[in-house]
Amino acid sequence: QVQLVESGGGLVQAGDSLRLSCAASGRTFDSYTMGWFRQAPGNEREFVAAIRWLGGMTSYADSLKGRSTISRDYTNKTLYLQMNNLKVEDTAVYYCTAGTRYFAETPREYPYWGQGTQVTVSL
Repeated sequence: QVQLVESGGGLVQAGDSLRLSCAASGRTFDSYTMGWFRQAPGNEREFVAAIRWLGGMTSYADSLKGRSTISRDYTNKTLYLQMNNLKVEDTAVYYCTAGTRYFAETPREYPYWGQGTQVTVSL
């Protein structure tokens, strides 16, 4: 059974950096896309970034493009999201996700989800 466990969230100030991690287990992920979504209060869950587990090709949403980097440690099955120059509007719960669709950007296309990690950015 696929299990995804996020960590690394917290309270930071605007302009700070933060790296989120997601420990994946339960199967091999060579045919999977792993991604990050976020959800702020009152908003829908939105796509942030995705990476093909085998090969490492990446895709980003415009909201964090240029300020974030998605990467993975293939051997240790860990997904990362490095976020720089954080803004107040980046405040949300960030979710790690996995699915077999190639670079899907809607939540319904990902069957596996972590529990989420809170990122709060203050002025």
